[in-house]
This record gives sequence, structure tokens and C-alpha cells, in this order.
Amino acid sequence: MSFYRRNFVQGGTYFFTVTLADRRQAWLVDYIDVLRESVFKVKQCRPFQIDAWVVLPDHMHAIWTLPENDGDYSGRWREIKKSFTKTFPLNEERSASRWRNGERGIWQRRFWEHTIKSELDYKRHIDYVYFNPVKHGLVEKVKDWPYSSFHRDVRLGFYPENWCI
Repeated sequence: MSFYRRNFVQGGTYFFTVTLADRRQAWLVDYIDVLRESVFKVKQCRPFQIDAWVVLPDHMHAIWTLPENDGDYSGRWREIKKSFTKTFPLNEERSASRWRNGERGIWQRRFWEHTIKSELDYKRHIDYVYFNPVKHGLVEKVKDWPYSSFHRDVRLGFYPENWCI
């Protein structure tokens, strides 16, 4: 077993990639309202700032900033995943090890995180988040993907609507 060490910075800003276990599924967009409600519930109990977010059919990217004296992003992801998973019947495919451990088969066990280190790093990761649906061939223009905080950032004047055309 590998021992992955995460970087926990209180009040830090992080980029995340969170993925379904079965990449053939489109549960994240098929059940977008459930995902939104799960995020909302966790934010009520364990606040964090959403700097950017995009939800694709089988994975999502997010950039969060945590409160000043808090570095526990793992606990927040655990609760979001748990809340989302509770809405599914117990019929997804599961590996033998997941069965033995009583785990569901909705999510990949781990997620990718990167601590944002500078303004340039921040900007590049936000651009990556927003361009991701185009990269994956889901749309031709960033503005055409509905499951993205890009639309919020256009309203706030941070991005032009036709960015990256």
C-alpha cells in the first residue's frame, strides 16, 4: 500500500479532481441537483469558499479556499461524497475489496489535490477548470457548459462570456 501524504494548510486554497469509480457513468450531471444539495449541506456545517468548480459526467474539478484556521478539506470531500452516495440504491458494481470493507462503488477512493502556491498558479488552475469541458469534447465553447461556476464569474466580470474562443 502506498502512503500518500497530503498537504494541509490552514486557510489554504486548493485545486481538486474528484472522480467516479466507474468512468462510464454520467451520474454527476445526471444527478446534478443531488450533488448541489450535498455541497450546500456540507458548506452549511463546514464552510469553505468555492473559487471555481466544473462538473463533468464522470469527474469534477474544484478550487476551494478554506477558513483561516481550518485545513480539513478531506473531511469536507468525505461528507460530500457520503451525502451524494446515500441517494443511490445499493446496486452499483463493487470490487471484492469494497464488498469486504462495506464500501460503496460510486467514487474513486482517493482524490487529487494541489495546494495553490501563487496568483499565477491560481489563475492557471481556474482556467484549467473552466476549459475542461472543451478539453473533453463536451462542448465547443466554455460558455456552453452549464455545470460550471464560469457563468458566475462572467456575471461578476472576472471573465468575458466569449473567453477562450
